[in-house]
Amino acid sequence: MQIIHTVTELRNALKNQTSVGFVPTMGNLHAGHIRLVELARQRASCVVVSIFVNPLQFGANEDFSSYPRTLEADCEKLKAAGADMVFAPSVHEMYADFDGTHLNQSMTITPPPLANALCGAARPGHFGGVATVVMKLFNIVMPQVAVFGKKDFQQLLVIKELVKQFNLPIQIVAGETMREESGLAMSSRNGYLTPEQKNTAAQLQQTLQQIVRQIKQGDSDFAGQERAAVRALSDKGWQVDYVSVRSAANLAHATAQDTHLVVLAAAKLGNTRLIDNIDFLR
Repeated sequence: MQIIHTVTELRNALKNQTSVGFVPTMGNLHAGHIRLVELARQRASCVVVSIFVNPLQFGANEDFSSYPRTLEADCEKLKAAGADMVFAPSVHEMYADFDGTHLNQSMTITPPPLANALCGAARPGHFGGVATVVMKLFNIVMPQVAVFGKKDFQQLLVIKELVKQFNLPIQIVAGETMREESGLAMSSRNGYLTPEQKNTAAQLQQTLQQIVRQIKQGDSDFAGQERAAVRALSDKGWQVDYVSVRSAANLAHATAQDTHLVVLAAAKLGNTRLIDNIDFLR
């Protein structure tokens, strides 16, 4: 497995590859990431994994500086998983006008309207930062297949729209969310949780499962379900950003006529913001 830090070196290494699968990550890898690598391995002869903590998608008061960086351990996991190349660029390599303090990235991707709600409302500029760095990585790697996890469902739809609107010849594959035994969605940010908080964190998934059960039993009072879920989580000590039932196709507010739905939530447990979702057919 090659570990590559520059765009020029990566492009040279990929020059004769005709089937490239790509998994973009911010590192601190867990079993969920490894599953995405396995999905890419099934679809391409060469698998590239990027490890880059992208400053453009972090807000002023978010955890960019403290985000865990574990490159050596990540590379060991990726080698065992069968990745062919790890692309681990510096900030300056990805943002040529970075002066050590400011990115000076004046040209960015404006995400579609579906990015403005939910996490996009709570984190202004986040999905623009995601879309911009993913477009950069797509231009560098030029994969035929790219794999993203379903845990960030909104991000997945933003990336699908990016590929569609810019006519990119890339197949986007969605990987199912990997979970702890408790049901907690695997996340690099789970490392911020204390053991007690980690046990409590399973409540987020349990709350979403309750909404899914109600809907499948015929309850279409989505707003009522959302309010009840927010109250239940708040009573247990969560700081709830949102719980929302949406169309899985475009994240529009769900209607009684929608058959493919997704229920999404974001909430803080202590200082750690967690997200989760379940998409399902009625």
